[in-house]
Amino acid sequence: MLIDETTIFVRAGKGGDGCVSFRREKYIPKGGPDGGDGGDGGSVILVGDSSTATLLGLAQHPHLRAEKGGAGMGKNMAGAAGADLVVPVPLGTLVHQRESGALLADISTPGQRFIAARGGRGGLGNDRFKSPTNQAPRQSTPGEEGDELALRLELKLIADVGLIGLPNTGKSTLLRAVSRATPKVADYPFTTLSPNLGLALLPGVGRGDERRLVLADIPGLIEGAAQGAGLGHDFLKHIERTSVLVHVLEVRPADGSDPAANYRAIRAELGGYSSALLEKAEVVALNKIDLVPEDERAKLVRDLAKALKCPRDSGLPIVISGATGEGTRGLLEACWTALDRSAPPAWTGAAMCR
Repeated sequence: MLIDETTIFVRAGKGGDGCVSFRREKYIPKGGPDGGDGGDGGSVILVGDSSTATLLGLAQHPHLRAEKGGAGMGKNMAGAAGADLVVPVPLGTLVHQRESGALLADISTPGQRFIAARGGRGGLGNDRFKSPTNQAPRQSTPGEEGDELALRLELKLIADVGLIGLPNTGKSTLLRAVSRATPKVADYPFTTLSPNLGLALLPGVGRGDERRLVLADIPGLIEGAAQGAGLGHDFLKHIERTSVLVHVLEVRPADGSDPAANYRAIRAELGGYSSALLEKAEVVALNKIDLVPEDERAKLVRDLAKALKCPRDSGLPIVISGATGEGTRGLLEACWTALDRSAPPAWTGAAMCR
């Protein structure tokens, strides 16, 4: 289950109090002050973790508290520092202050650390206050309170390739065909209610030198999605983190609609949400070619390629079948080329429109 937004309440540890103590030892009648400092409180730290894919754990346990520092002791012994609370979060997590909405951190790389709440400093013991004029100080300072605040976490999936298109165009079937992901597949719209990630492997130049593509199956968009219709903004935000968009179109829609009109409708929704989405590299995939009789395919694909009028840098549409796997290797190679245009495709056997 993908949870991509939640609120957490973080509280750092309080610093330990400083100690008031005087040296008491046999045969030493005038022992001086020896009160130690309190230990610093622990901090709450969010860390990017590539093995974590959802905010579900934080949604279920939103209250996070670090350990407080120990109080100072006699013989100039400082209190123990409170342990930090280290919380793994998925890559692509945006940390906002709940009240103001200000963006505090963008955790996008493994091991990236963000101190969400800093622990309080420990108080000073009376040994710190001794002086020639104050040889027996009876003063110390209490430990400082740690930070306490509410944060809103928002997850934007990080993937190389985002699969977009209308509902029931076969995006989930395509993801199953090219990776080991197992999204739900059924013959009705909106079977995918949350994004799914899959890892596709392409052979490299040398042995064991595979090329990896992370693909995200974005739930089907509909007209008006940019204004919140359907799944709307809930999942359009996940497209922002992808580098390449694969626009999946039914080559012959079951509802009798026009594939070119469907393509333009989705492009309009992308632009309505963010003009930056229209600037992303795009590969157009004409899916479900296996449902078209072989003697009709060539003309149908030719007509579609002419009607689509894709952006100049999109390249020619690629004909695929997620159900049979036809053309999927060529599609992945086209995505790899779009990610690194300086590298020519390692395999050119894609069935492309001419």
